[in-house]
Amino acid sequence: MTSPTTLPAKDLRKVLIIEDEGEMCLLLNILLDGKEMELDHVKNLKSAEEYLKEGSPSVVILDNKLPDGFGVDFINHIKSNYPEIKIIMISGYGASARDVALENGADLFLEKPFTRDQLYSSVQGLLN
Repeated sequence: MTSPTTLPAKDLRKVLIIEDEGEMCLLLNILLDGKEMELDHVKNLKSAEEYLKEGSPSVVILDNKLPDGFGVDFINHIKSNYPEIKIIMISGYGASARDVALENGADLFLEKPFTRDQLYSSVQGLLN
């Protein structure tokens, strides 16, 4: 029989990647693969909204520019409906996107390009 403390640990390791660019998603998966976390991926905000109704990630890695809107606008939806989820916003737009993302409730901001260590330590910091 599994102890009650063992079951939530798996849920605490779930990461949802919201990214529409195939190469960036593949890179994120490669960088985080084998790091004792479960990775899921969606390509747009509509799919992310549907996923969040069913799934319960601990961390969301959220791109800003998506086919059906901007990640910075979706942060408020996540924080209003799922306040326990931590958000890492990723963008290539620098300081202006960072300021808006953090004001809207993102926990961390990573500017593209970022290193493997920056990504991993950011995710680990929010999971622990």
